[in-house]
Amino acid sequence: MSFPDTIYALSSGKGRAGVSVIRLSGPKVGAAILKLSQKKTLPVPREAQLCWFVEPDTGIRLDRGLLLYFPGPKSFTGEDVAEFHIHGGRAVITGFLAALSKLSGLRSAQPGEFTRRAFDNGKMDLTAAEGLADLINAETEAQRRQALRLMEGRLAALYEGWRSEIISAMAYLEADIDFADEEIPSDVTDQVGPMVKALIQKIEQHMGEGFKGERIRDGLRVVILGEPNIGKSTLLNFLSKRDVAIVSDVAGTTRDVLEAHLDINGFPVTIADTAGIRDSADAIEIEGIRRAEERAKSADIKIILVSAADWPEIPRRLEAQIDKNTIILLNKSDLDNRPEGVLPNQRFPNIAVLPVSAKYEKGLGQFLEQLSAEVEARMELTDTPNLTRIRHREALSDSAAHLYRFVDSPDKEVALLAEDLRMAARSLGSIVGRVDVEEVLGAIFSEFCVGK
Repeated sequence: MSFPDTIYALSSGKGRAGVSVIRLSGPKVGAAILKLSQKKTLPVPREAQLCWFVEPDTGIRLDRGLLLYFPGPKSFTGEDVAEFHIHGGRAVITGFLAALSKLSGLRSAQPGEFTRRAFDNGKMDLTAAEGLADLINAETEAQRRQALRLMEGRLAALYEGWRSEIISAMAYLEADIDFADEEIPSDVTDQVGPMVKALIQKIEQHMGEGFKGERIRDGLRVVILGEPNIGKSTLLNFLSKRDVAIVSDVAGTTRDVLEAHLDINGFPVTIADTAGIRDSADAIEIEGIRRAEERAKSADIKIILVSAADWPEIPRRLEAQIDKNTIILLNKSDLDNRPEGVLPNQRFPNIAVLPVSAKYEKGLGQFLEQLSAEVEARMELTDTPNLTRIRHREALSDSAAHLYRFVDSPDKEVALLAEDLRMAARSLGSIVGRVDVEEVLGAIFSEFCVGK
């Protein structure tokens, strides 16, 4: 695809730096290189060249740096691309961008526009573009690894394989339609049916992997629950290694949800401290408790703190929060002289119960091991690439629905059966961008920073 204008942007981070990179893409790249470098010929492609850059109208020097030229189609965007590696001072960057703005046919790039052009020119599919956005935003090892998988095209290859299977199945039906007078087997739907059922199973297994991809991308959600003054804020400060929450002997200090972002064994985790759960007449505290219980509904892991002295008794409103995703901590166990380690637990089978002292950090080592194991169990990368976005899941659900429509009505007209398969293939194709997905492109590429 050919674009009439040439775009430019600062592609490295904003602010003072040793080196900054300004990128151009489009048909006027060659002309811009010659005017900024005052050279008569373009540099050797893909070889860094040290030169002076000047203001085109006055010839005043802007900076001395490296110039790289990538002629299309062998470039990131598929167009002619140039990169100017200059010193990262604000005055240098401002002057360079101002010089570019004066050149005819050049304009400042919009967020994600370079990657959008790469997609439009067939240099990457939509999942690879999303992987690039995730890589830029990655903060943990697991996020980096998952993003690279997307960029490498592993998810696209999986979906394209399934789409090819559907197209192969469609070929049997299309042959039955187009060559009705020829000797085509009459039981063609019986031949296609097992293929479709096997594909449904693959899609459902993929979708049932427990939202690992979304969790890795957005972070696992952990919430700390307990009565007032039980040690929730102290535990949050210990986990985050900083004073996120105010710790006080006064009950009800925390009235709202406080969050900290953690890296646990390379996995992103958002942990939330909440208002103490109890019966109250204070309007503000009631709202804080409501928010705490609401946050618990969407949490992947719940850490419930109770008094070691009261165990195995648990307040009614806290007991209602206990499920298979719960870790129970018996806090202030230093006052109860309980041994460290996981306690035998008959009241809540399969729920880890650990005596701790948040104040004196007793037993917190064992708790961290338990929390790490729970996090890894929910987020560990597998050999099969994970879907990472809601739009992937919605498209897969739509594809599976069309396939179910096929197997549930084997006696309807062949043309209608073929349409079921065609719509299923279209839904899969929308994930990687094989069909018209204009309505989602703006949302996807708006996630990028300017210059990418």
